[in-house]
Amino acid sequence: MAEDALHPEGRDDYTFRLEGFEGPLDLLLHLIQKNELDIFNIPIALITEQYLEYLQLMKVLNLDIAGEYLLMASTLLHIKSKLLLPKSLEGEEEEEEDPRAELLRRLLEYQKYKQAAVELEKRPLLDRDVFIRLVAQEPEPEPEEERIEVNLFELLEAFRKVLGRVKPETFHQVVLEHISVEDKIQEILTLLERENRSMAFHRLFPEKASRRVVVITLLAILELVKMKRIRIFQLAPFETIRISPF
Repeated sequence: MAEDALHPEGRDDYTFRLEGFEGPLDLLLHLIQKNELDIFNIPIALITEQYLEYLQLMKVLNLDIAGEYLLMASTLLHIKSKLLLPKSLEGEEEEEEDPRAELLRRLLEYQKYKQAAVELEKRPLLDRDVFIRLVAQEPEPEPEEERIEVNLFELLEAFRKVLGRVKPETFHQVVLEHISVEDKIQEILTLLERENRSMAFHRLFPEKASRRVVVITLLAILELVKMKRIRIFQLAPFETIRISPF
């Protein structure tokens, strides 16, 4: 498939910057949770393979991968190579530190601060959670269903499944689809307004859409998340990802 088929305008790349989204340590923690691994005994070969798959998917989407993602990839490959080296004979040298030790330290420290941030977010803030009772009391709205926020990597995982359903495009069948990310953003907002409720993530991708349109759709979704125009959530862990207006 031609490279231009992946870009929104064919010749001009649309680059989506990941600022404000998760970083490489978030991706590693996501992979550990997804695979139900013991963080104290990480299978580096498996994690490295899956980490590189995510980077490849980001490259397909033309996401602006920060240098820290590539640095982490190098770190994982370095650790993997050290683990593959034969261990020194007993008694020749002192017992070497596990090559994963420094990475584990960073993950545990990052996880601790991330959990602390979540706890702080739950606490009431001055003015934000203070409400003045009005004289004319209105009926209290029904409590909303509990929503679990979806991170970037869960979204990419769902996108990988959508991409897997797209039929391969052939060189002899060229169709010019004049659609941009901005067009898709307006289309998604209009659809959500018309539905007036949350929608399953996969419904935003037409059944017979080309690979190019599918990629543009995800870029539009990411842009809307960044703009805080839509919310992506699940009603329970590992259930269908849904999208609603913010």
